Formats: sequence, C-alpha cells, structure tokens
Amino acid sequence: MSTGDLLSIDPSELKFPFELRKQISCSLQLSNKTDNYVAFKVKTTNPKKYCVRPNTGIVLPRSTCDVIVTMQAQKEAPPDMQCRDKFLLQSVKTDDGATPKDITAEMFNKEAGHVVEEFKLRVVYVSPPQPPSPVHEGSEEGSSPRGSVSDNGHANAADFATAAKAFTEQLEAQDKSSEARALITKLTDEKNKAIQQNNKLRQELELLRCESSKSGGGVSLMFVIFVGLLGIIMGYILKKS
Repeated sequence: MSTGDLLSIDPSELKFPFELRKQISCSLQLSNKTDNYVAFKVKTTNPKKYCVRPNTGIVLPRSTCDVIVTMQAQKEAPPDMQCRDKFLLQSVKTDDGATPKDITAEMFNKEAGHVVEEFKLRVVYVSPPQPPSPVHEGSEEGSSPRGSVSDNGHANAADFATAAKAFTEQLEAQDKSSEARALITKLTDEKNKAIQQNNKLRQELELLRCESSKSGGGVSLMFVIFVGLLGIIMGYILKKS
C-alpha cells in the first residue's frame, strides 16, 4: 500500500497474471484520508496497451474508489517476463460537491501553484494461478504425497501431456472403431443382398429345370447358357463381397 496526505493506494504495484492472447485486468483501490473532495487522474507510459476506467474521478471524503486497469491481449511475452511500463496517479484537493465533469487538466498543473500529490506505480507480470494438483492415495509410509510435485517442477506439465496423449489416442481408437463398424455393416448388407440374389437365381434355375424336363431336350442349349451366366454372376458377387 502507498500512502500520501490525500489518498492511500492499494496495491502499490499493478500485478497482472500474464497469459498470451488474453485480456487481463487488475484493480486499484483509492482511499480518501481527508474530509475534502479529492480529484485524481491516472496516466501511463503506454496508453495503447492499457485501458483505465475511470482514468479521472472524484473520491468523496473518507470514502474509497476502485480503478480497473485492463491490459490488452499480448501476442508475445516480453524477455524475462519484465515490464517497463509505468503508471502515474495524481491527486489534488477540489471544491466540495465537485463531480468528474468539473475535472480539468489545469487542476494537476504544478506550475500553476496547485499542490499535486503523485504516486508512481510499476507493472509486474506474475505467473497465472495453477489448479491444485490431486493428492494420490496409497503413498508409501513416511513419504509425502506432494513430494513428487515439489521435487519436480515439471510434474504438472508432464501429467497434462500424458493425459492429453491418452485422450487423443482414445479418440483415434473410437474413430477407427466407428469406421470398422460401418465397414462391417456395409459388407454384411452386401452379403445379405448377394444371398438373396443367389436364392432367387436358384429358384429360377429350378423352375427352368422343371420346364426343361417337361418339354424334353428342346431347351438343353438354353439351359447350358443360363447356367454359364449364373456362374459368372455368382463369381462376380462373391469376389466383391
């Protein structure tokens, strides 16, 4: 916490849990320590990178005001996770009953004789919070269940990679199983159709045999031709199945 004659600021640093391609916010709480109305203004060395709401305002006597600072999504991490951006918060006494619309740039002009209180705030990148690692049951006597995590800082990453790989393999196995079932179903349908066609041809063959026996030897050549065609058709169907 930073404390001045007019305002107290908490926290004294802007800490952002840095994550790539994600908009991140942190808050400041301004506390008015006086019985006067206090106007404030927030400046930054990198205005395109940050959005401050509100960037100007009035803190009522003995009350607080929250300021939200939002960092735009970043495409790459800075070297060594160090940030050189700075913020400047200026505050000054103002007339009772003043509103944000009454705030002007001239109010914070020291050369004009105004008593301006200033706080410099630096930006700090911190690691995003990690989810708690599960505690494994059945650990050996005398050993801590957290030992493997504390001894190996990459345990969480390794576990995640293993779980992701297993999940991917499971999905691939499910896809292959679905394709196999679809192929089996297709082949079964084709086989059933071939069997039905075979039964139909057999019935027609029996019918021709009966007609041939009734009419004598006059249809023997036709019967031979039909049997040859039947053999060709059956060979094609069985080869396709």
